[in-house]
This record gives sequence, structure tokens and C-alpha cells, in this order.
Amino acid sequence: MTFYEVHARTVINKLPEASRMPFRWTINPYRGCSHACSYCFARKSHEYLDLDAGADFDSRIVVKVNAADRVRAELAAPRWRGEHIAMGTNVDCYQRAEGRYRLMPGILAALSDAANPFSILTKGSLILRDLPLLREAAARTRVSTAVSVGSVDRDLWRLVEPGTPPPRRRLEVCAALNEAGVGCSVLMGPVIPYLSDSPAQLEAAVRQIADAGATSVSAITLHLRPGAREWFMAWLREHHPGLVVPYARLYRGGAYAPREYQETISRRVRDLAARYGVGDRAEHRPAPPPPPPARPQQLTIP
Repeated sequence: MTFYEVHARTVINKLPEASRMPFRWTINPYRGCSHACSYCFARKSHEYLDLDAGADFDSRIVVKVNAADRVRAELAAPRWRGEHIAMGTNVDCYQRAEGRYRLMPGILAALSDAANPFSILTKGSLILRDLPLLREAAARTRVSTAVSVGSVDRDLWRLVEPGTPPPRRRLEVCAALNEAGVGCSVLMGPVIPYLSDSPAQLEAAVRQIADAGATSVSAITLHLRPGAREWFMAWLREHHPGLVVPYARLYRGGAYAPREYQETISRRVRDLAARYGVGDRAEHRPAPPPPPPARPQQLTIP
């Protein structure tokens, strides 16, 4: 693992107008990701750094060491309007590098002090380290979290997401966040055609998600953008060569599975969520603590 320490000019980034995302602003303290998910759509972004979208993406991580300072400064700028900020939408902010560089505590403190709403999506269990900061922020502004668990098949997990905590551990994180009063949902992402999309596999996943007390669950189907497509197909040829031709037919040279397939997966997950009562316990979560006394502005240096 190689870390490249850089000083970023800006850390709060605006998404292009054409983006399909339900948010406009993101924070990504890292580029590249040691989770090493074979399907990761962000792989192509590493090529902009003259690194490859495969092994380099997994092992050569760019660290924005001044991220906390920049977030605090950008939140204080007159032009900033306090819009929602999403984290973990490109690469995971709680990947292995975060254990070493500890950028997130400073970022969370800045967001909390500014009472700026935010959300976090992660596969990492390290988010629980920052639970006190998340509870404090939730007392000041809108905070939501989500864990990504596409499947609860341990054999598949070991092959396709080798750098992540196991699915059960991620669901334990979901349960812990909800018990602490920080709402946590589950993104079943991605559901992988022919490998994690059978009715039995979807039911097993949703049942365990319900047991974890998730506030909601939604499913997205694997998409294969350039960069991710080449790396995933190489993985498929090594581990499931019999699926290479079916994948070529299903994706037909594009990034997305047919809409009918996607809608079928989403509908099945919605029906299962209703059957198992996902979200029914959300109203019984303990309330977050009252806001702490005002404190002086203080930077957390990574």
C-alpha cells in the first residue's frame, strides 16, 4: 500500500449538472480505495492521475491531508449556502487509510460546528470510532448514514470485496448506529447478476438487513462503466469464466443491465422489505443527546 499525501485546493466538490445523483455536493478525502471491490465504478478516476484503474486504484491511495482545514474554510465562505453534503459516494471515506490519517474526525467536527447537513455511505466499520461526533452532529443538523451490503454470501464477499469487513460486520455497524440514534439505512449495492440475484439470495440479505434494524433498504444493480468494466470482466474470467458470455449478452457493450432487469430486482427487494418489516423499528430508536455547550472553534489536524 502506497499513500500519496497532497494538499487539496478544494474539498467540497459540486457534481456536474448532468449527474443522476440526488445530491449536488460531495466530500472525498481520498482517491483510490483499499476495499478493492472488483466492480467499483470510481476506478476510471485513477487514470486521471496517470495511475491504472486496476491494482493501482486498490493500492495507491491519494490522501488529502488538509481536508479538515479546507472543509472548515469552505463552509465559512460567504458563497456557501449550507446545502447537504454526501460522503462515501465515490470512494469510501472509512477505508484503511482513515485509520492512519484520521481525516474524518476533523471533517465531522467542521460540519457539526457549521450545523451543515450531511450523509455518509460506507462499507467500513471504522465509522463507529466517530460515533460520538456523529451523535453530536445529529443533535445540531440532519445527519444520515448508510452501509453498503450487496449480498450476505461470504464466499462471494471474499472474492469480490476482499478489502472490506464481512457483510455481517457491516450489518452490526448498521445496528450500532441506529441504537445510538444515528439513522442508518442499507444500500444493497450492487446486486450482481447471476451471482447474488436469486430470490433466495435476495431474501437472505433483506432478512438480515431487517434484523439489523435498518431504517430502509434499496437495491442497485451492478453497472460497469469504463475502467470498472475491464477490471470486473478480468475478475469474472478468472473466477466465473462460464458467465463471460451471459454478461456480454446482458450488458450488450453498455454500462447498465436492461431496465426491466433492474426494475425486477428493485421490486423484489421492496416486496421483501415490506414482508420483513424493514424500517418498522426506526421510530423506536433512542433520541440523540441534546446539543453540547458551545465550544471555541478548533481545527483537528490529521
